[in-house]
Amino acid sequence: MKLLFIFFILTFVVSAQSKIMTDEKSQKPMFVGLGDRTVFEDSSFSGWFNEEYSSYKINEEIFEEVSEKLKEVDITIVLGTWCSDSRREVLRFLKILDQLSFPENKIKYIFVDRKKKGLSNEVNSLNIEFVPTIIFYRVGEEIGRIIETPDETLEEDLISIVD
Repeated sequence: MKLLFIFFILTFVVSAQSKIMTDEKSQKPMFVGLGDRTVFEDSSFSGWFNEEYSSYKINEEIFEEVSEKLKEVDITIVLGTWCSDSRREVLRFLKILDQLSFPENKIKYIFVDRKKKGLSNEVNSLNIEFVPTIIFYRVGEEIGRIIETPDETLEEDLISIVD
């Protein structure tokens, strides 16, 4: 009985951290809250994920420069499933990270609504004005951001941030 109670509490806590809502502007599904990459497997989002991910051509020259420097980096990605920039840039960025064998457990995903808010206070301290915002941390300290679109290319911005 005690285990059953704990299970229900954990289920409630986890489900309270994220949910699929209807975007008032587009009337399409929108994921909000903390999530992971499995969000893109949902049929509401997998179409644009698969298309953008597979079509992006990576500049592979970055691999030698970046792979060792990424070992002590953690990444937070703040995005909106409703946002065309998020749909394009985040999926391209994930393809780059996949090619670099970057560990998924070092990426935190925060999905926001059109007001750049999550379900709780997970974005309040991050000063998010535009999405996507990709934040890089080394040993807990922020070392750089890619905001909305890269200054150069995702690959070049990644190199300049982790250098």
